Amino acid sequence: MRRFAWTCVLALGWACAVAPAGAQTPLQTPGTLPDPLPLARNGGCPTGYSSSGNYCVPGPSARFALARTGSCPTGYFSSGNYCVASNASSRAAIPRSGSCPSGWFSSGDYCVSSR
Repeated sequence: MRRFAWTCVLALGWACAVAPAGAQTPLQTPGTLPDPLPLARNGGCPTGYSSSGNYCVPGPSARFALARTGSCPTGYFSSGNYCVASNASSRAAIPRSGSCPSGWFSSGDYCVSSR
């Protein structure tokens, strides 16, 4: 597990050094879902994730997930204390803080990409 953690740190450091600030990676276009990432564990882990210490780690079938506050946004379903993308074509979602940014619409306590 320690080797995996260092691999992630090194890969992230390399990506930050190579990509200019604000640049999209070639594999991610605006509005698309990022690959599933580990989440801080809050109760049971969402569908497709497994517990590892204080985190929920995505498995091979995991979809993008984020912490749930209230109802899940459009294109997501509730799984414990998380919202999980319904499918690969679900739009990116972020927790809402005031008005949504340009190109995003409000869906409950979240902003969802219009693209």
